[in-house]
Amino acid sequence: MQTGVLRVMRATAASWWRHKELRRTGQLELARRLERKTVLRDLVHLRQAATLPNAHVICGEGGTFIHLGWTTVSTLAPIERFPLAALAAARGTPFIDLRPVTDVIAFATLPRVTRDGSLDPEHSGAGKCVSLTTYIDMVEALGAKIANDPRPRRST
Repeated sequence: MQTGVLRVMRATAASWWRHKELRRTGQLELARRLERKTVLRDLVHLRQAATLPNAHVICGEGGTFIHLGWTTVSTLAPIERFPLAALAAARGTPFIDLRPVTDVIAFATLPRVTRDGSLDPEHSGAGKCVSLTTYIDMVEALGAKIANDPRPRRST
């Protein structure tokens, strides 16, 4: 793991209001222990974002979400104020920026990204799941911006 990534994660953990309050009240050891626990948890999420085939980061008007198969990490803040999501995107996890999408109805009716990588071709309807690349095709058609696109390059 890069030193810069660890610095960001440590600074983020130390800046959390609860950890700052523990330091202010003199409970330094407890604050350090909780900060280490936070960094280790975030490292697990960052590693999963880098290795899981359908892991992706989504940012929309409702906040930012890191989808890691059966786990989702989220905040109401934009990606610019969610260091873990920004780190995941910076390290190559596909990033879908939904903020430019204006057709909320069309977006709301899109299927979900499959959680475990398997597809059920007979499953359809509201709970339908599609691959990450198919989902990216769909949201891009609605105006979303894609970074770290996992789709194969198309020749023109």
